[in-house]
Amino acid sequence: MATGWAGDGAVQDQIGAMVDDAVKRARRQLRQGPGLTHCEECGASIPEARRKAVPGVRLCVACQAEQDREDQATSLFNRRGSKDSQLR
Repeated sequence: MATGWAGDGAVQDQIGAMVDDAVKRARRQLRQGPGLTHCEECGASIPEARRKAVPGVRLCVACQAEQDREDQATSLFNRRGSKDSQLR
């Protein structure tokens, strides 16, 4: 049953769209091919074990951790849940 301006299934549609966005974002971040021997951010050497474990690796562990923290901080905003998107 619809309430207010929301149509039937609107919440499930929103959840599905958020999951689809997260999957697309994760797939874009996957690297392919040979990894770098040195970090593209700081120039530190990337160990052979990390290059074997993470195909296409481009960052050392420290720089990757920093990038992950930044990505997490920016991904907390739910644009579909914003008031502006609900008014359309």
